[in-house]
Amino acid sequence: MAAVLIVGAGPTGLTLACGLARLGAKVRIIDKSPEFQSSSRGKGLNTRSLEVLADLGIGDRLLAAGRTRLPFRKYFAGEFVADADLSLDSAPTPDAPYPGGLFLPQFRVEELLREQLATYGVKVELGVELADFSQDEHHVTVTLADGGRITADYLVGCDGGRSPVRKRLGLGFEGSSDPEQAMVCGDVEVDGLDRTVWHQWFGPEGAVLLCPFEGSEKWQFQASPEREASGAEVEPSLESFQRIFDRCAGLPDVRLRNATWLSTWRVNVRMADRYRVGRVLIAGDAAHVHPIAGGLGMNTGIQDAWNLGWKLAHVVTGQAEPGLLDTYEEERLPIAAWTLNLTSATLSTMNESIRTPGVGIESGFTPDLTGLGIGYRRSSLSDDRLGGSLRAGDRAPDAPLLGPDATPTRLFDLYAGGHFTLLSFGHPAPELETAVRSVAIDAGPGSFDDVDGHARRAYGVDGAALVLVRPDNHIALTARADDAAAVRAYLAGLGR
Repeated sequence: MAAVLIVGAGPTGLTLACGLARLGAKVRIIDKSPEFQSSSRGKGLNTRSLEVLADLGIGDRLLAAGRTRLPFRKYFAGEFVADADLSLDSAPTPDAPYPGGLFLPQFRVEELLREQLATYGVKVELGVELADFSQDEHHVTVTLADGGRITADYLVGCDGGRSPVRKRLGLGFEGSSDPEQAMVCGDVEVDGLDRTVWHQWFGPEGAVLLCPFEGSEKWQFQASPEREASGAEVEPSLESFQRIFDRCAGLPDVRLRNATWLSTWRVNVRMADRYRVGRVLIAGDAAHVHPIAGGLGMNTGIQDAWNLGWKLAHVVTGQAEPGLLDTYEEERLPIAAWTLNLTSATLSTMNESIRTPGVGIESGFTPDLTGLGIGYRRSSLSDDRLGGSLRAGDRAPDAPLLGPDATPTRLFDLYAGGHFTLLSFGHPAPELETAVRSVAIDAGPGSFDDVDGHARRAYGVDGAALVLVRPDNHIALTARADDAAAVRAYLAGLGR
């Protein structure tokens, strides 16, 4: 019997499976598709997702596979206007090691996550489709389309915007749709274009965007749909893509070929009213869908899984009480609402700005899209006793340190692994009766040295203090250096 059964092997399901397996939870992950998808779909990871996936052990492989720098080449009415390189003003900082996002197609992210999952002895089970499920106070029983059955302690639906798991739970999926606001998308190969830039044509004839991918012949094609004389949309096809391109770009020597993915995207802004019913939960697109502007779809799903993973692992391995799972909805549902509002506003800004020569989709880019500002200050898991600039619930920043043997390290290296970490600034770390990594900083012999004061500045600590960091690298508790009892009480409250 599986402790957790995950339905859907996209980035959300794979991130969740890796997080669970790493912490010793028995997990199975199924997908109804007979083969792994190879289309680009989402094409980028934001800064926070890079931090998350680096903690899971694939950060270097992601960076090697993708592009951190991809200038935008903008055209208007067929004429070149300007290049915009958003990476020029970006640089790593002590508290944020990734200066920006990463251009990488979704299928490649999934490949790397599957490789990591295999190191824990878990493989995706393809061609396995959920037909129905039932639950009682102890288990969830899943009936498969082929008549088979799987019993698990918990079921998580990471099965997309049309989620069968969500529908069978009877959850509301409230919001709005605008079928008239559409975009055709696809993966094509292109002859005759510079592969070092993302080409973007705007003008009276509509819009065309061609984004190249590192290590692949594929480009992602996005455009306003072609319409017949009656106004009806033309179904996406290679021939239609070529006609749209010729009309908007006016480059007869550039040819599109080998279309391997064809799709139409329509504006859909919806979110579930609940994320958990008993032993069944939902995450990613199963829980929320929103405009693609800003590229938050894949990222929000990954970060749902990051929040849920450690909680579910602690519950199924007996380290926490099941009530901990209620905080998943408590923390992530407001983030979904915020994301729907942000992406809707971003889409509106982009739609307006691309009508102006020289202005492109970067007009809608804001620091909010990095994900670094997302936090849970109002969560029942956030206990702030110091009231500093950094509060319980906030993302825990990175910082360089020197270890007790003078070896350089970083806070993110110390956090990696899915455990709680207790930072003790200016005071020896208290002894705890549970598995928490204790890190004493500037506390005398045997402690870590905050050489340039980056850790203190990032955490808003002047003197001595305790900061408890959650397994998902958000701050759980801040307290006085002599208040180890607060840390013990916090952990005991989880059932540890």
